[in-house]
Amino acid sequence: MPNIKASILSVKSDAKRHARNVAEKDRVRLASRKVLDAVEAGNADEAKSLLKEACKTIDMAAANHVYHKNCASRKKSRLARKVNKLAK
Repeated sequence: MPNIKASILSVKSDAKRHARNVAEKDRVRLASRKVLDAVEAGNADEAKSLLKEACKTIDMAAANHVYHKNCASRKKSRLARKVNKLAK
């Protein structure tokens, strides 16, 4: 544990930020997994609706600076590609 007051506060705020980021990433992973499960099951309509929710979740994570905007775009693109491949 640090002795300097600013460092002590920094450790506390880092822990809060880390907890928030982990929770946000968990939400993104869960939404992505739901889309992938729907694709595996062959449910095109369900996959499309879940893709909308997943894209919204990923965008919110990018807005909160959990992911870089290009990383968020890449994640959405990969999910969309899988859903579109199923629709064909």
